[in-house]
Amino acid sequence: MKLILLGAPGAGKGTVAKLLTAIDGSVQISTGDILRGAVQAGTPLGKEAEGYMNRGDLVPDSLIMGIMENRLQEPDCAKGFLLDGFPRTIPQAEALTELLKKLNITLDMVASIDVPRDVIFDRLCTRRTCTNPSCQAIYNTKSNPTKVEGICDKCGSPAIQREDETQEAIAHRLDTYNEKTAPLAGFYEKSGLLKSIVGTSSDVVVDAIKKQLGL
Repeated sequence: MKLILLGAPGAGKGTVAKLLTAIDGSVQISTGDILRGAVQAGTPLGKEAEGYMNRGDLVPDSLIMGIMENRLQEPDCAKGFLLDGFPRTIPQAEALTELLKKLNITLDMVASIDVPRDVIFDRLCTRRTCTNPSCQAIYNTKSNPTKVEGICDKCGSPAIQREDETQEAIAHRLDTYNEKTAPLAGFYEKSGLLKSIVGTSSDVVVDAIKKQLGL
């Protein structure tokens, strides 16, 4: 499958993507994970992106499109891919449309996950992320806490609240999403690719996507 997953920060795109990859071997492509890994590694791209990410702002398209073109041509994308958190703006969507044409790739669907703002706020404020770039496991202090507080169950690295998941940064991220990313639904609706899914359960969202794709 070749999908785009739309939805506000904390809507569950990453969890849904991981569940879908188990179906047919498609790979999850999250620009957020790629950029956070670059920040942790201290690469030039990471240093440039870090300031934007810590403020909850969008990383410039000039940094993103090059990453995406290289990633989509890697061998593991041959079975399919799930774009998690990309594109985020109309210009990015337009650039991605041109890139996919260039690479002779056809999308199957754009799934827009709709979750209430108060649910998202609670999810992100209580989320903890492993600091190991090669792990980056995600926990929740309420629904999925680490066995030892502040320590990743999988690799033993610190599991922390990211700087962009404080209340102030979350509010800014959601406002940025509503202003710049939410209009993508209209963009993809015109192409007939959009399927809007209302649900706070990842299983419900996955089942709706599978039904739409005939899986």
